[in-house]
Amino acid sequence: MKSFVHSVTAFVFLLGIVLAFDSSAQTVATRVSGGWIRGIEEGPTLVFKGIPYAKPPVGALRFMPPQPMTSWKDTLSCEKFGSPASQGGGQGGLKGSEDCLSLNVYTPTTSKEAKLPVLVWVHGGSLTGGSGMGMNGHAFADDDSVVTVTINYRLGVFGFMYLGDVNKAYQSSGNNGLLDLIMALKWIKQNIAALGGDAAKVTVMGESAGAKLTSALLATPQAKGYFNQQILESGAVQCIRDSVTAKGIRQRLMTQLGVTKPADLLKISAEKLIAAQAEISNGAQGTNYFGPVIDGSVISEDPYQYIRKNKNDKVRFLIGTNKFESKMFMGFDKRLNHPDSTVLYGWFGDNYRYVLSNFETEAKKQGVDSAAIKVLTQYMYQMHSYRLANALSRAGNHTWMFRFDYKRDGTGATHADELGYVWFLPGKNNFNPAELKLAQQIHQNWVNFIKGKAPGDVNGAPWPHFVAGENNIMVFDSASGPAQLSNVYNDKTSPSSCFVLK
Repeated sequence: MKSFVHSVTAFVFLLGIVLAFDSSAQTVATRVSGGWIRGIEEGPTLVFKGIPYAKPPVGALRFMPPQPMTSWKDTLSCEKFGSPASQGGGQGGLKGSEDCLSLNVYTPTTSKEAKLPVLVWVHGGSLTGGSGMGMNGHAFADDDSVVTVTINYRLGVFGFMYLGDVNKAYQSSGNNGLLDLIMALKWIKQNIAALGGDAAKVTVMGESAGAKLTSALLATPQAKGYFNQQILESGAVQCIRDSVTAKGIRQRLMTQLGVTKPADLLKISAEKLIAAQAEISNGAQGTNYFGPVIDGSVISEDPYQYIRKNKNDKVRFLIGTNKFESKMFMGFDKRLNHPDSTVLYGWFGDNYRYVLSNFETEAKKQGVDSAAIKVLTQYMYQMHSYRLANALSRAGNHTWMFRFDYKRDGTGATHADELGYVWFLPGKNNFNPAELKLAQQIHQNWVNFIKGKAPGDVNGAPWPHFVAGENNIMVFDSASGPAQLSNVYNDKTSPSSCFVLK
């Protein structure tokens, strides 16, 4: 079976425009905590690729928390991207490497006096696929004076498999991917001045799984002080799982591999682990099987409880969803067009009953097709993003919400459709004039926010703050502007986690 992650990763990589530069381009060097690094000039931007921000998580460090990178003697060549994290490569193969903890920096300057705002990109891909090279940092570095960092982090079984009951040394194994992100942010705080950035102006931005992982930073004290803004596109804290659910997914993996004890997983090869992961994920439906875990160590409680108890109104947020998020997934898994208890259990676990009940109610009102798109969009993404926005607004955080609706054929945007507009790079797209205007508008709103301002006006109308319960948002479409939604669906009986096993 073709891997859903492979399909999504290919889609995201297509959006990451690959620029061809002269191989004779000039190199540039700067010193970071580990030693000197050498990058390359790519047009107006200096690019350092594959910088190690932690020790390779292999050997004795396999399934362990990331450890700070040791120093090197000679100047380290950072002219090529590092290996992606281990993941499915299509047709049951393996792509990437366990030695994957690197980041890439796109910067206009290496002057420590520049103090430019910093954007950190956390890639999507169901937390089982993708890499930092999937998006092109030139989009923000070339013309907007934003130092752009894209990172790799451990995925799937290596990033999020709970092993805390095997040995206390592995207590945080279910959060290794999150700890990788925190380690990258620590590296940025320590080193970004040598790359033209200001460690006090860090925006962490993610889409889909990247937004989910980014939002998990809000649920752990270990992340405090490493960022002051977040941009969350199509994702919130719905990826954070309880340990029972994490163990349930692990058991499926063990059954697939034919092992009886969790400790047996520690020595199994990446090839076998990733192949088994692909099988239990069963294509698209495994999109919520892996993610951070409430392990009593890194994350100690439900994320909303933690946010309420640990208010930090100094952090600002830009959060949004797309109009018909579910349409892309319905394309991958045709069963979702007429969902029943079996398919919904595969996608939502024991939460299926909430989704099915709402779907059956809506199907009577508007027909099966429309109900499926609407309800799946609500339970996959929309409901969770608005829950988080409401919680943050009540906690006193400056928050702005958006919805991306635009589709060239008028059918409404699905998951990931906004990415090409956010990561707009002049001359590197096939936009028509109306789309070009929309891309310029969206990209500028994002730049404004990254630089610490309000997102700004859209077609002469100010982007309103999101106030809990009032649902003031900005809608991006062929005619963009602010809107106040009369109602945002929220099933109060459905847990904060999208996928639950009891």
